[in-house]
Amino acid sequence: MAKKKIGLALGGGSARGMAHIGVLEILEKENIPIDLVTGTSAGALIGAMYASGMSGVQIRELVLGFDWKRRSHLVDLALPRTGFIAGDKIVHELQKIMGGDIKFSELKKPFACVACDAITGEEAVMTGGSVTDAVRASISLPVIFEAVKRKGRYLIDGGLVNQVPVNVAKAMGADYVIAVNVVPRHIHKVKSRMVDKSKAEAAGPRPNIFSILFNIIDIANTCRIESSLEGADIVIEPHTLQIGPADFHKAELCILQGEMAAIDAVLKIKRELARK
Repeated sequence: MAKKKIGLALGGGSARGMAHIGVLEILEKENIPIDLVTGTSAGALIGAMYASGMSGVQIRELVLGFDWKRRSHLVDLALPRTGFIAGDKIVHELQKIMGGDIKFSELKKPFACVACDAITGEEAVMTGGSVTDAVRASISLPVIFEAVKRKGRYLIDGGLVNQVPVNVAKAMGADYVIAVNVVPRHIHKVKSRMVDKSKAEAAGPRPNIFSILFNIIDIANTCRIESSLEGADIVIEPHTLQIGPADFHKAELCILQGEMAAIDAVLKIKRELARK
């Protein structure tokens, strides 16, 4: 019987996306082979590194070795045309990590990432050309990052249209899809319950423009999670409720949550693969 092709779909989630690293490490330790990778936003970033040949351990070392307190050196402010941050420094950093401006055809595993057409709202699936340019488009949080012009389209964060690209993995030929969702479902409902309406004035400091934008994106993304997970054979969901979308300093906790969630799922994955 022919071997089943296993696809890994990694979802968006900003800082929470670091949980994907823990998932990758456990899948590798348990010898669960991944044949192709798809990703949205943070999942596109981690997925691209993995598809380039980096192991989960290598990605972990890279992330934990990064000084998140000095991440401002990656910010290149732009005149506010389509976003506040140009993103060129991030592309340069990605190219350093991945060994240059590599093309999709040069990756060790088939890879695709998702962005959103800022004009039409359509899903844009990227499978060719520059990998770093495609990832840069997929992570472009609206208003915060400038939209990326690619093949005549202006592209922004893929989470706006496809939070966990299970459908893309299936379209690439995956027989069994492992989906990883790092954004707590219905997080906006949970947050509203956590705030005592009678003490709203004492709930915390006044939010700034970026915290408001992150929250809006969080809410929009959670509304799309259910539909994006349709068709997945198994969904791994790390517990990230205590981790905010900008909490990059919580990398170790994020990775640990990814590991624990993957450990819980391994037995089911192996059992189902053996049955197919």
